[in-house]
Amino acid sequence: MKKILPILLLAFVSLFIFSCDNNDDNVGDGDTYPKMRDVSGSFTNANSYSFTVPINIESTDVVLVYRRDPAASNAWQLIPKTYYLSGGRELDYNALFSSQNLEIYTEANFDQTTLSSSEASQYLNNQTFRVVLVPASPAKGTSTVDTSDYNAVIKYYNLDESKVLTVKVN
Repeated sequence: MKKILPILLLAFVSLFIFSCDNNDDNVGDGDTYPKMRDVSGSFTNANSYSFTVPINIESTDVVLVYRRDPAASNAWQLIPKTYYLSGGRELDYNALFSSQNLEIYTEANFDQTTLSSSEASQYLNNQTFRVVLVPASPAKGTSTVDTSDYNAVIKYYNLDESKVLTVKVN
């Protein structure tokens, strides 16, 4: 019995030594989700009313794209989004993404070159989009977030708007 006690004591102490390792240098698995960046550019006939932004995400993750709407006090609106213009004209903002690229583009039921200069300034020129990369599903046991509400997404994923990178595409 006297020989077993030191062995048990050594085993018990070694359990605490290894479990108290404070090697916290590697946090997470390398994913930087959620993260966001601003993309700005102009939609023109020359770029076929679209631009492409390189991204790098897992194929199971999601890209949320919000357009800054200067007419609504710089509010962020989730796209796809349709604007109904005079004369029955419709202008749509859309986005397509893969694990490596994001394409943001406009579509219309009319020739976009016929937009007035004020309409082009409002809808095509110097547009800013906020791209938010998030996991496809929330953590187990948590509620989901309303992705159409930009502020709810920022709060839910605890994103810091002061650290948003800006990319100019054209």
